Amino acid sequence: MTKKTRAEKAARDTRRAATRVEKADIAIGHAAARYKDHPSVRALGAVSEIADQPPLIALSMATLGVGLVRDDARLARTGARMLASHLVATAIKTLIKQRVDRARPGLFTTHHQHRITPGDTDDGPMNSFPSGHTAGALAVTQAIAREYPATVVPGATASAAIAVTRPMVGAHFPIDIVVGAAIGVTSEWIVARAFEKAGIDGKP
Repeated sequence: MTKKTRAEKAARDTRRAATRVEKADIAIGHAAARYKDHPSVRALGAVSEIADQPPLIALSMATLGVGLVRDDARLARTGARMLASHLVATAIKTLIKQRVDRARPGLFTTHHQHRITPGDTDDGPMNSFPSGHTAGALAVTQAIAREYPATVVPGATASAAIAVTRPMVGAHFPIDIVVGAAIGVTSEWIVARAFEKAGIDGKP
């Protein structure tokens, strides 16, 4: 087998594996979304909306404001980290959503529309990828944990709970959640490095 042949075979195998993952992702998303109209799932979905953009921005600004009023540098810095991390996560996920089309699982539409494909549809039902709620939740909880390490486990638990509800309410597929989580963690890391370089991370 030549080097070119091996490369072609590897490419085919990669495509097949990607197709299998995609099919499983769609199947799991559809299975979870079947429960979207159940009262308990609706209730969980309503609670998970705390991870939407307006609530997270309000929470971040309130934390910053209280810290400033109380002359609590650590708390104010926490609010600033929360806000900056959330804004970075929002910018990244928005940039991706503007370039990718994917119908949300709750629409139960064609397989093709549930695939992740290039596109610029500015329509909520077609913007499943990635999960903004998951990205925002992790960005903010990680930012809090950066200043208050004791909140790592509660924050991760809350973020995981929010992430789990998203497929159940028919909003996202598992891959959307995974990528959203990666965006959230990366965004907080970017902000943490920026704070460190600027000398405003509270360290001597």
